[in-house]
Amino acid sequence: MKIGHWADSEIPANENYEGIEVNSLGYRCQEFSPLPIGKKNVIILGCSHTFGVGHAENTYWVAHLSKHNTKLLRYWNLASPGCSADRMVRILYGVEKVIFPKIIICCWPSISRRERLDKIPIDLFGRDKYNRFETDETDKQNFLKNLFFVQQFAEKVHAKTFHCFAEEVQEMPKEVTNVLDYATLKSCWPPWDKHHLPEARKQRITDPNLAQDGIHYGEKHHLAFAELFLSRFGLKLK
Repeated sequence: MKIGHWADSEIPANENYEGIEVNSLGYRCQEFSPLPIGKKNVIILGCSHTFGVGHAENTYWVAHLSKHNTKLLRYWNLASPGCSADRMVRILYGVEKVIFPKIIICCWPSISRRERLDKIPIDLFGRDKYNRFETDETDKQNFLKNLFFVQQFAEKVHAKTFHCFAEEVQEMPKEVTNVLDYATLKSCWPPWDKHHLPEARKQRITDPNLAQDGIHYGEKHHLAFAELFLSRFGLKLK
């Protein structure tokens, strides 16, 4: 089915990102067709941080995550630079009859972003003029709308969901489980433990850790985030 920009068997195309190897639709993963068989398909949705802008093939968090339990799982990075929660959901619905996901991982970007569905869909940031009437409350409600769509989709296809955040943690309804809510990709480096046990990490690090583009978070953020995610959910990723 395809209605407007929405489909259940057609993944929206990404623009090719200079210097990064992508498939024919612009995603940082293998081709979708022919679909390999024999493993559960894991899809990861998110923005440029999850896409891995500024990173080599093996230094961003999805690359580290994709090494986990590979005998049973196959990973598909469906992140899109500049992505909003709106676009994440549209990508998710497009994979239903293409990848048949059984595990859905959402690394939510800033909730001030929107997707404007014109003749060509446009990713909007919070500062964009089209968002001038949005508020903290409408941002929150738009995020909850998209969260509902993800959970409903997962229920329909009998998939498990896992949630984490690129920059700011959002309060999640109690009905939504499997949430990494004590650290984000942004906040996980430098490490700093609040407890006072001997193993607490208290070394002050003031130098920023950035990716090769000098803008996105660097290798230390991504490795730490992948380790936190797997520490929290690794036993459930099967």
